[in-house]
This record gives sequence, structure tokens and C-alpha cells, in this order.
Amino acid sequence: MKQILFSVVLLSSYCFSQESDSLDINHNLKTDSAAASKKEMKTKMIDDVVITGTIKPVSRSKSPVAVEIYSQKFFQKNPTPNIFEAISMVNGVKPQLNCSVCNTGDIHINGLEGPYTMILIDGMPIVSSLSTVYGLSGIPNSLVDRIEMVKGPASSLYGSEAMGGVINIITKNALTAPKLSADLMTGTWSENNFDLSTKFNLGKDAASLLSLNYFNFTKRIDQNKDNFTDAALQNRISVFNKWNFQRKDNRLGSFALRYLYEDRFGGEMQWNRYYRGSDTVYGESIYTNRVEAFGVYQWPLKEQIISQFSYNYHNQDSFYGSNPFDALQKVAFTQTYWDKTFGNHDLILGLSFKKTFYDDNTPGTLSADGFTNEPMKSPIWGAFIQDQWEINSKNTLLLGYRFDYDKIHHSIHSPRFAWKFSPNPYHTLRFNFGTGFRVVNLFTEDHAALTGSREVVIKSDLKPEKSINGNLNYIWKIPVGDRLINLDASAFYTYFSNKIVGDFDTEPDKIIYDNLHGYGISRGASVNVDFSFSFPLSVNLGVTYLDVYQKLDDGNEKIQQLHAPKWSGTYALTYKFPNALTLDFTGQFYGPMRLPVLPNDYRPEYSPFYSLANIQISKSFRSGFEVYCGVKNLFNFVPKDPLMRPFDPFDQHVDDPVNNPNHYTFDTTYGYAPMQGIRGFLGVKYTLK
Repeated sequence: MKQILFSVVLLSSYCFSQESDSLDINHNLKTDSAAASKKEMKTKMIDDVVITGTIKPVSRSKSPVAVEIYSQKFFQKNPTPNIFEAISMVNGVKPQLNCSVCNTGDIHINGLEGPYTMILIDGMPIVSSLSTVYGLSGIPNSLVDRIEMVKGPASSLYGSEAMGGVINIITKNALTAPKLSADLMTGTWSENNFDLSTKFNLGKDAASLLSLNYFNFTKRIDQNKDNFTDAALQNRISVFNKWNFQRKDNRLGSFALRYLYEDRFGGEMQWNRYYRGSDTVYGESIYTNRVEAFGVYQWPLKEQIISQFSYNYHNQDSFYGSNPFDALQKVAFTQTYWDKTFGNHDLILGLSFKKTFYDDNTPGTLSADGFTNEPMKSPIWGAFIQDQWEINSKNTLLLGYRFDYDKIHHSIHSPRFAWKFSPNPYHTLRFNFGTGFRVVNLFTEDHAALTGSREVVIKSDLKPEKSINGNLNYIWKIPVGDRLINLDASAFYTYFSNKIVGDFDTEPDKIIYDNLHGYGISRGASVNVDFSFSFPLSVNLGVTYLDVYQKLDDGNEKIQQLHAPKWSGTYALTYKFPNALTLDFTGQFYGPMRLPVLPNDYRPEYSPFYSLANIQISKSFRSGFEVYCGVKNLFNFVPKDPLMRPFDPFDQHVDDPVNNPNHYTFDTTYGYAPMQGIRGFLGVKYTLK
């Protein structure tokens, strides 16, 4: 949960490749003049600054931790209204829809479920537990300056919830943001998205950015004729205000506030608010109110001492059919750390405190007697130390250790080791090893516990999950004339103990939660390649292989994890015509993945191979306007039979021996891809710098 809160006061003091379209695999080469002369490189290379991997700003080429960087321009190749949809363009990252009715989702990194992914906003643990269910779709792309990502456990810096990786959403800097920007996009499915932001200065030392996002999708569409909405209707507004301060000696100082409200519905076509919570017409209706505040302050001292804080309030008022789910979560976080350089050692010492209040109307917050409501109040104290030692120009070593304590799980230890070897500017090898841990909130993270007719059973007192991880990353920059082919390859292995799993198979009308009596494995490899030709064509390609499974102590059978395809990948091709005309062809492909099926289910246990492709053409004008249009889901792929028995959502006829001899129940968890087929979009932007 630890990370530096971004202030563009900091970022603007470093050189970013903001004009680059690419992500981390667009590895900008940092060379000295001799190497440049030797290879006759005509292209000017820039070295990015990253923060997520080591909690402090460091040039990416010197970071011992592999950090991937994605600019806002990269995501604009396939415009989307929120981060959840945009992140699908990243190789090895899969936004997973967990419900075919309300379209709740989470983000999988290297095949690991969403709760293992920590989402940071400006380095603060803003999105967690309850807010991961719908909060991800409430983060508009208009806020994003860029995204940094670390794949693999990062618990030594960020604590719980960072077992699978960290996604750090860095918001725009008020000091350097455009004076005015607006973006209006609509589509053939009547999805309307509007972004408006403006900045104003308060003297020479302060600037404020005010941003408004409004998303409206209220047209009911049922193309597969199952009497259920194909996509959840949403009416959402987000207001964001960020202040950046220019301080003496470039000390950090920023503060931000955000408010989010969303009204979401999915269900039978004839549903209206009169039926909310009834057992007459099925609907899933969710009202979300959310407030966030976060900031950073560097003390006016000779030593670099930095304090950070965040607070978020999240209220969910919802009905899943006739099942009510009311939940309230409040999370306060603060940390202070000292950054000190001793010769070739960069040392960081820090203390942190996080307190979570959580209450809902499920058995998850009942006391031991089973009758008294007992909200969760979990303070966690933490301390961490990290030493980054630049041994020489070719070798860098990082050692880290984190200690956390809470009254339930007591002491938790998280060591970390990272090594970078770079014999020359064209080859870089990184090895990372570490441990991870996670404390689980079942009812905030597993949407399957709230829908359908399954009974939730908690088999024993659940212990926190633990993992051991190793990651090997190799970057090769291949000179081709005056250009580079950038190759980024990684291999990873994670061993889980005490893994908490939901058993959907033993009894079809129940979900049984327990610590796994065995172990879990997540292993695989990924490759990213990008290249810009001498003519105006650039290509980004990525492929990921996964093997994610569990093994029980009493058997040798490998149980493949749900929604974890063996093969997946991304592609992005950009061609720039004269007169500022650009054509983008982007997409993802997924191999077969295991799905949650019922006994004797007529639906296949594995999904088919499919690809979601998009095409866009855009035109920029000197006046600051840009017009863009395109087609999404170009191949018109739509999953078959996403709902079980949609004509009997309240299971009133489950025991009918004639019409339902297999005792099928209504089930919403089978969906693995969006139900939206081919559709067009049109948008216009305006930027006043």
C-alpha cells in the first residue's frame, strides 16, 4: 500500500516521453554520445522516470524493478470511458466481467484474480475491497496522465492486496495541464461520455485542476433475446479537483478530492424501480456514493522527509434480485518516510498506518454468536526499509523488508530482493524475488456470493493468504538502421499457501469458502515487441502464456483456475497519414478459459478462442480540435448462453421434473466477455494549451 503520491511538481522536474504512443515496451534507450555515434542512431532517446517499483523517483533504466509505463495517448488508440475497459490493451492484464447482469468486474494480472491486484491513485491505496467491485469503472480516462504497473508481489512496499501486482494511476498535474480540454463521445448503443477539465492559477506558486466526467447509458438492448439487458445501464458522474503547489527547492506538495455517484442496473427488460428488491421482476440495482481525498507534503527540512495521506468513503446500496446488499467502507491511510543517499546507497525508512471500517448486512460482519452486528475495524501498523545499492554501472541491488501488525493476524513479515544487470544500453536483465500476503474480505470481493440462489458457507476460520514469487525480466533493444526493435520478455512463478478459494463444484447450490488444503501455482511467460518502421507505421504486439492451477494435498489432479486462459495477447498498429490523419487497429485475443459450470451443464466448460478488435481513424487540427470515429468489436464476437435459466431468475420452478430434470438454477457467473457486439463510435476533442 506504499507509494509516493504524484505531484507534477516532482514529475515536471524530470523528462517524460509524453509524445510517445507506447507503453513500457516502448523502452527509450539512454545512451551516451559514444554509443550513439557507434550505432549511428539518429533517433533521440529519452529515459523515463518511474516511481512505483521503488517508492521514489528513479530513471527507468536504473530501476532494479521492472516497471511498465502506459501513456494516456496509448489508451486513446481505443477510446473508452473508464480505466477498467482501457486496461485491456495491456498484455497480461485482463479486465474480467464476473456477472452477466450488472457487469461487475475486476482486473487480473498474469492470471491472478482481481483481489490480488492493488489499484493506486497517485500512489495512494484508494481502490480496495468494496470499491473494487464497481469503483474501477468509475475512474475516467480523462484524469490519467499515465499508468505505471508492476507485475508480481509488491507487499514489501504496499502491504496486503499487492500479491498479484500494482497498477498506479497517475493523475494530471495542475501546473502543466491544458487550460481547457473537452471530449465528447457517443456510440450506436447510445453510450454517451463527456469529459471537461479546466485549470486556473493562484499566483505563481499554486494551480488547480477541476475535472468533470459524465457517463450515460440508459438504452435497454437485448440482442440475444433472453429478456435480460445485454449490458448494464449506467448513469455516472465524477468530479475531481487537484491542487499542485510550486515550493522552494522543488519540494512536493499536492492535494486532491474526488466524488463519484453511479446508478447502475441490469436485469429483465420490463424492470423498473417499483420492482427494486421484489421477487416479481428480476433486477440488479446498485447505487454507489464515493468520496476520496489524498495528498502529499514534503517537510521544509534539509533531509528529504515526505508524508502522504488518503481517505475514502464508499457506500453501496444495492439489490440483487430480492437479496439486499448494503455496505459501508471507510479507509484512512497515512505514511511518512525518510529518503537518504549514502554514497552509492539510496536508503528509505518509513512508517505507515491504515485503518479500515467495514460494515454490511451479510454474515460476514456478524459476531461469534451469529446474531449481533459487528463491523470490522482493522488498524494495521507498518514499518519498512529499503536499500538500493548501485554497485557499479552494470549492477544494481535492492533489498527491502516490511513489517506489519494487526490484532487479528499479528506479525506479518515481507522481505524483498531485486537485482539488475545491464552490461550495455542494449541489454538489461532483472531478477525479483519476494513474498506477498493478503487479508480477505469475501463479501466485498466475490460477486458470486450476492447473486443467484447459491448459499454461502464459510467452512473454517480463514487464515491470511501467503505467497512466494520469482520474476525474471529481459529487455533487448535491437538496432535496425536508425531505429530500434524493443523486445521485453518475462517469466514468472508464484507459489500460494493458505489460498482462499470458493468451491462452486461440491454442492451446486452452495459456495463453500475455505483455505486451500494444498497449494496454488501461477506461472507463465510473456513477450512484448514494438517497432516503428521508416514509413509511418508502428506496431506493438504482446503474447502471454499462463498456467494457473491448484493442487490438493490428497490428490495429484491439477485444478485449473477459472477465467485464466492459457494463451492471450494484445496488438496495436498505428499508421499516420499526411495532414494529421491517424489510423489505429487495436485488440486482444484470448484462448480457452475454464468457466464455472453446473453439474450436467449444457454449456461448455471452456470458452472458445476469441478476439475483440477495434479500429479508429482520427484527425487533428491546428485549432486544437480533434475528431475521431471507429468501430468496436469488429468481428462481432458475443458469448453464447451467458445466463442459466433467464426465464426463471427466482428459481420458482427448479424442482420441476419435466421441464428441469437436472435441477438447473439461475446463474449469472458464466459470462467471460462483454455481451456488446459490433458497434460504432464518434467523438470530438478540444484542447486549449
